[in-house]
Order: sequence, then C-alpha cells, then structure tokens
Amino acid sequence: MRIKDGFELRVICGETIVMGYGKENIDFSKIISLNESAAYLWRAVEGKDFDAPMLAHLLTEEYEVDEATALRDAEKVMCDWQDAGLVS
Repeated sequence: MRIKDGFELRVICGETIVMGYGKENIDFSKIISLNESAAYLWRAVEGKDFDAPMLAHLLTEEYEVDEATALRDAEKVMCDWQDAGLVS
C-alpha cells in the first residue's frame, strides 16, 4: 500500500489534517483529521510502500504498546485511509 499522490499532511490551527490538491482531487470535499499516532505513521511512510506489520513495528518503536495492539491499530488506520481514498 502507498499514500496516493495529491495528498499532504498539514497542521492548521494546531490540528493535523490531510488535504487533497491537484486536479485529480478537485472533488475532494472533506478534510481528514489525524491524531498524533496516525500523523506519525503518515510522516514515516510518506513516499514509501507499507503494510500493517510495518506500521505496527513503527508504533511499537515510538509508543509503549504491545505488538498485538499495534497491529490491530495499524490495520484500523490502513482501513480508515483506504475508506477515505488516501491510499492505494
């Protein structure tokens, strides 16, 4: 999986959000807000291929979380990003 071109992470008024740009995202009508850990993952994998185990590993390195919880959270983040059309 990879973050699609045309999306970037921004901090606006203290809120970390994903915004679409470019003509392929002209109809992008919603702003996706990311919590601290999701923003950390976004920055870590931007421009790279990734999967749930890779995200889980990143979470266990950055936060005090066990592998099973990290994997469950990573799968949820990937699903949310897929549902929002941010990754392919």
